[in-house]
Amino acid sequence: MDTKNYLNMELLRFTTAGSVDDGKSTLIGRLLYDSKGIFEDQLEAVKRTSEKKGLENVDLALLTDGLRAEREQGITIDVAYRYFATPKRKFIIADTPGHVQYTRNMVTGASTANLALILVDARHGVVEQTKRHSYIASLLKIPHLVLCVNKMDLVDYEEERFDEIVNDFKGFAAKMDIKDVRFVPISALDGDNIVERSQNMDWYKGGTLLHLLETIHISSDYNHQDPRLPVQYVIRPQKIEGYHDYRGFAGRIASGIFRTGESVTVLPSGFSSKIKSIKNLNMDVKEAFPPMSISVELEDEIDISRGDMIVKPNNQPNMGQDIDAMMCWFDDKPLALGGKYILQHTSNEARAMVKDIVYKMDINHLNRDSEDKEIKTNDIFRVKLRTTKPLFYDGYKKNRVSGSIILIDENKNTTVAAGMIR
Repeated sequence: MDTKNYLNMELLRFTTAGSVDDGKSTLIGRLLYDSKGIFEDQLEAVKRTSEKKGLENVDLALLTDGLRAEREQGITIDVAYRYFATPKRKFIIADTPGHVQYTRNMVTGASTANLALILVDARHGVVEQTKRHSYIASLLKIPHLVLCVNKMDLVDYEEERFDEIVNDFKGFAAKMDIKDVRFVPISALDGDNIVERSQNMDWYKGGTLLHLLETIHISSDYNHQDPRLPVQYVIRPQKIEGYHDYRGFAGRIASGIFRTGESVTVLPSGFSSKIKSIKNLNMDVKEAFPPMSISVELEDEIDISRGDMIVKPNNQPNMGQDIDAMMCWFDDKPLALGGKYILQHTSNEARAMVKDIVYKMDINHLNRDSEDKEIKTNDIFRVKLRTTKPLFYDGYKKNRVSGSIILIDENKNTTVAAGMIR
């Protein structure tokens, strides 16, 4: 594959979720195998392991179950990331666990996804874990959701069973904020409707799963309306010829479009200037948009540092110290009401105190519990925080980058929670 074309190819990030033993890892293994996304030595290693376990066929799930404990138990514990490409698109897959106790791992893997693949066992239909993972996908505002009805071979490839599951899920999904839902009947074990169309399900007129992944429209998933450039680093290459006076402000565009010659405002100072130049991969560009990483040079000398944000004068984010957010708790130690944590928001960092726990979600039944204030590992809850300095933020629904935060335990330096600003 041509290197230049590969670099310019569109990238789709997707996550897999579902109940235990629904076949998530097998599905990813089948995608990698059938799309020639694995090396020969990887396949040979999986074949040897499959033979040692006394299996008749190659266990493709072993391609993603990277931890020894996962291989021994036949389950996914941690988030396993895999990368592959076809002539049409690049992919990053996050294979996330199905167990209730690993909800935090699913939140981690799904936080940057364009699309969520949720697997359902055709024999069992929509179960609690299906609802739980669909709710998390909805909460994280993943733009596209694909329900893969797996193990169709175990229900004799019946169209009626597939339709029954589709209708059941549609009734549940109507209660949530999910805009784009697709349905594909598959058999991950045998490869039906994964890369090649299934001969066993000629009643299904849609495309294969890979075709859907290659063609689903994702360019509009990014917010191009609200220009936000969190500054990560100030570039001063004073010793490089021709750049003695260059001062660039580098970062990854969170949203919106930036063009040379346009006026911008820097927060928190409020000073304004015009964009003199934009560099991307050491090349000058006239405009830039998410998820590009760029360096911006301004016409005026303005004191800008890491944590500041470059925006448009007539389109600015919210600015404040009182934050209302939905969060997932990661830590083994429970959340402390009144506790103090480090809050990371884009490239900005502040200390934060927990003012109030509004309610905890019962994600088995999608109920809000305002009485139970004890927040433990994997709990999803609504919280009010107070920061030591103002943040420049958007609601997560509007902007998944400038609307997301994490909390860090300053003693252990570990991430204890991830959240979506309301």
